[in-house]
Amino acid sequence: MTNTSIALGRIQPSQTTAMTDRAIALRAAGRDIISLSVGEPDFATPPHVVAAAKAALDAGDTKYTAVGGTARLKAAAALHFKRDLGIEVPTSQITVSAGGKQAIFHALLATLDPGDEVLIPSPWWVSYPEIVRFAGATVVPIETTASGGFRITAEQLAAAITPNTRWLLLNSPGNPTGATYSAEELRALGEALRQHPRVLVMSDDIYAPLRYSPGGHATLAVECPDLADRVLTISGVSKSHAMTGFRIGVAAGPEWLIAAMETLQSHSSGNPASISQAAAVAAFEGPQDFLLDWRECFRARRDMVVAAINAIPGLSTPVPDGAFYCMVDAAPLMDRFGDDAALALHLLDHGVAIVPASAFGGRDGFRISFAADEAKLEEAVRRIAAAVTA
Repeated sequence: MTNTSIALGRIQPSQTTAMTDRAIALRAAGRDIISLSVGEPDFATPPHVVAAAKAALDAGDTKYTAVGGTARLKAAAALHFKRDLGIEVPTSQITVSAGGKQAIFHALLATLDPGDEVLIPSPWWVSYPEIVRFAGATVVPIETTASGGFRITAEQLAAAITPNTRWLLLNSPGNPTGATYSAEELRALGEALRQHPRVLVMSDDIYAPLRYSPGGHATLAVECPDLADRVLTISGVSKSHAMTGFRIGVAAGPEWLIAAMETLQSHSSGNPASISQAAAVAAFEGPQDFLLDWRECFRARRDMVVAAINAIPGLSTPVPDGAFYCMVDAAPLMDRFGDDAALALHLLDHGVAIVPASAFGGRDGFRISFAADEAKLEEAVRRIAAAVTA
């Protein structure tokens, strides 16, 4: 017998955080573990952001703020949406949450009912399907492949939509694959969406600053402006400014949805931390040039990891367009290991923590985060090669 709710019983703990926690525990026990399981930049938070947090503490800015964020941060977020994503939006259509994940949670819980369907390209970020299930709705996977760039097509989208479809969740650049949609591809998806006015779209652009292919970032609200009144764009400072622990996410969308999300937030967490909000203002309003160096560093790491993985018999990975992940195909090794969860445990025994593809709705592989310094990445790949070729 369990004392937890039916809704909680529909979901599973995050396997990415579970693997990270296991690596931390093994290190605490004296094991030499290199963790490539966490989606977190290894760079230090920029000094001007840290200074803003300290200044807010010194000024005594430690009280409640408006539930959906301070007016100053909403204005700074509007600057970010226009400058970095091309979305011009008033502050009345922006809300601030304790991380992008909370914004996604509130948006889905505010709009989903039992019987609703949510389309999610797979492999997917681990929390998307769990939040949908918690809300009582049905997950409808749209399978993608490495050969297709891990992107869905307009034809796949049109075939997947039913009268029960309520949301399409898009993540570009994507976690766990690094897949990135072009402006042309988004416009094609928009054509399919126009035929179904009930369908909302969540455009999770949290990794937008970490795009490596030529050309600027493309997002649905810009490429299909006539659909903007049913698009919720998710962003934040966690990945772009190495501020994962500050827990600040921002979202831009139609006013009715923003109001609904803030209603939920008023009864869940209340306002995001006031000190973190002050730091996020500095992140959005301050210098952005450091991102050029970070992006080039990530690009070099990506190229090194991709080349090293593709040199290991039985493993292969495409070159990701953005974010800091590689989705590795290990299908040729499944006769030996059985499934990717067993392979992940085998690699952990050899001192490397990764996350199996099955955690993301994929199969027969694993995700590597290359948000680690070059020496750790080189040693990690050496250990992986030794583990699978022994």
